[in-house]
Amino acid sequence: MIPAGLDWLRDSEAGRTWLGSLPATLAACADRWNLDLGAPYDASYVSLVVPVNRAREQIVLKIQYPHRESEHEAAALARWGGNGAIRLIDHDAEANALLVERCDPGTHLSTTAAQVGLGAMIDLLPRLWVAASAPFGSLEDEVARWVHNLPEEWERAGEPFEHLLLSEAIDTLVGLAGSQGEQVLLHQDLHGDNVLRARREPWLAIDPKPLIGEREFGLSPIIRSYEFGHSRDAVVRRLDRLTGELGLDRDRARLWAFGQAVAWGFERGNMLPRHIETARWLLDV
Repeated sequence: MIPAGLDWLRDSEAGRTWLGSLPATLAACADRWNLDLGAPYDASYVSLVVPVNRAREQIVLKIQYPHRESEHEAAALARWGGNGAIRLIDHDAEANALLVERCDPGTHLSTTAAQVGLGAMIDLLPRLWVAASAPFGSLEDEVARWVHNLPEEWERAGEPFEHLLLSEAIDTLVGLAGSQGEQVLLHQDLHGDNVLRARREPWLAIDPKPLIGEREFGLSPIIRSYEFGHSRDAVVRRLDRLTGELGLDRDRARLWAFGQAVAWGFERGNMLPRHIETARWLLDV
């Protein structure tokens, strides 16, 4: 019943505890919301995501592994109200469980051609950039965590690249965080695998890691992600098209993408080579 994508959680005591609690949590959610459960989706790595039926309603149950970045996912979906993102139907904060709209056929935007994918993102982003405040954390506070943690993560990964690149990323992030423009709600992880084909609209965003910050940062996950092409030219095309059509500051967007690529360039003690390669390209384009 538990998909293989969640196996990495068995490496920690907290993860094993959460996995062990899933059957009881799943049963409790099914009872609370009168759900008929389907088989979990395989392509999920931080939550158990299950298609469910309630009477004639086809929806999705999502039980989240507790994590700071997704703590306010339900609040973000509620704030968007289905405008560019899936609709929130109900939320059980104690169980970290959400009932959300189901996307059919559910094809990932990452499977489309790059120009189509970027066009869809350009349509979605302004609709997601709405005014918001509590309970969401700020981009400035998020940057402070990155800056604090990066030297330790770099050392734990075996100092896999020159210290000068690390220092440049830290200095860049600090400078950007303290000089932001208008603050809006951001989907911090808006890449091609977090946008799905739907019936209500052509494409809908899922899985927000919400933050309050300036719009230029909201381009970072799209610019640095490799599903629409991993090359210097592809990165530049994404940067130029996104900033040009959305009327945003190219240099700030470039530097935010550079900083986030380094900040997200480590996972469980290892460096993610494509993130760091992308960061290098963004330094001089």
